[in-house]
Amino acid sequence: MEIKPTILVVDDELGARQSLEVILEEDYRMLSVESGKEALEILQREPVNLILLDVNMPDMDGLEVLRRIRAQDEEMDVIMVSALNLARKAVDAIRLGAYDYITKPYEPEDILSAVHRVINKQKLQRELDFLRREVQTVRGFDQIISQNKKMLEIFELIKKVAYTSTNILITGESGTGKELVARSIHRQGNRKSGPFVAINCAAIPSELMESEMFGHERGAFTGAHTRTIGKFEHANGGTLFLDEISTLRTDLQAKLLRVLQEREIERIGSNRPIKVDIRVIAATNTNLENVVTQGKFRQDLYFRLNVVPVSIPPLRERKEDIPLLAKHFLNKFNISFNKKIPGFSEKALDALSRYHWPGNIRELENLIERITVLFPGDDKIDLENIPIEILMSSGPGGGDFDKPQTGLIKLREEFEKRVMLNVLEATRWNQTEAAKILRMNRSFFIKKARDLGIFFKAV
Repeated sequence: MEIKPTILVVDDELGARQSLEVILEEDYRMLSVESGKEALEILQREPVNLILLDVNMPDMDGLEVLRRIRAQDEEMDVIMVSALNLARKAVDAIRLGAYDYITKPYEPEDILSAVHRVINKQKLQRELDFLRREVQTVRGFDQIISQNKKMLEIFELIKKVAYTSTNILITGESGTGKELVARSIHRQGNRKSGPFVAINCAAIPSELMESEMFGHERGAFTGAHTRTIGKFEHANGGTLFLDEISTLRTDLQAKLLRVLQEREIERIGSNRPIKVDIRVIAATNTNLENVVTQGKFRQDLYFRLNVVPVSIPPLRERKEDIPLLAKHFLNKFNISFNKKIPGFSEKALDALSRYHWPGNIRELENLIERITVLFPGDDKIDLENIPIEILMSSGPGGGDFDKPQTGLIKLREEFEKRVMLNVLEATRWNQTEAAKILRMNRSFFIKKARDLGIFFKAV
């Protein structure tokens, strides 16, 4: 369940305290005291989000209480409440740091509106603080989080090339963050005020690619009813990112090479050259040298694009980043889905770290989103919340299921043994916990394990 924000009411009149509690108790956890002294004491031991403070009280007036609250916690939000509509009192309260000032008699809507504004402001401030922490974590590189040695070397390379117009070729498996690196290069350099335009060469039909890149004039071909500006012109003064460059048609490779050499384009249906000032960053998840050798990619274009190569390691080679990224994505989705999941257990992080992540960072992000959406409570994410396919593949394996087996029964036994071994390894051989994760009776689990030749070890 979502934890309600806590509001402390400070008023010497019992009726006033009860009235505020009735108005607010549906959405908030309510505390109430009748004096400033009690309020200061309760703040020492209770976490409070907002204080509703009466101005006129016998032992210590509200302004003095406000001074002491601000001295004790200068971030505490306080709304002053008074039966006296005195402008000077209101001004003094605001100067002392009160968030707002409400006079009695008040309508319930006035109280609810003022309180909601404060609580929403606090939520936005928490989100802003989170984003600021994330920016600091990535050492100034937008959204790139890593403590891996190879990635830190890439960060340093980005700093060196960002203020040049040199073409860059980024290589790496799908999901490793090639576009993220490209955007960081753009934002770190002197073209950051210009546009960043991305083209996924694999996603656009080949017959439309030339128009997508260079644009066309009206009437240039059937269906060309208006002039269209291409991505090269849109990127003028900025950066053009060509993702999956290896899939580009051979004839368009020749045109791209000419653009890189001459720094000018021609729209389809026009022979008028248009000068463009762009930096080109290309990316591929294939070995482009092999594609060149196969005659499917121009060698001269490869050399023109590959002035500065950047190779992003897959996530399985960045094991130290997995807990860091998992926590980052959990924080992100906690905010998106209004959850308050505090983190991961050590066993859960260990299981995630031992998985091989064929889909790399994108797969990890999608998994954490899925876990966050389905997570039932406010405890830490544990092994039972990790999908079985992750646990099955994250430990020391049993059989190789890509190889032919001698029979269906043996295949099933090998599969069951592998799953049980991996879950046992993930739970540090805790039989009760492993049986729970696999939804099996403990006695049956132990018998099944022995039948499969699994002998329990002391831990």
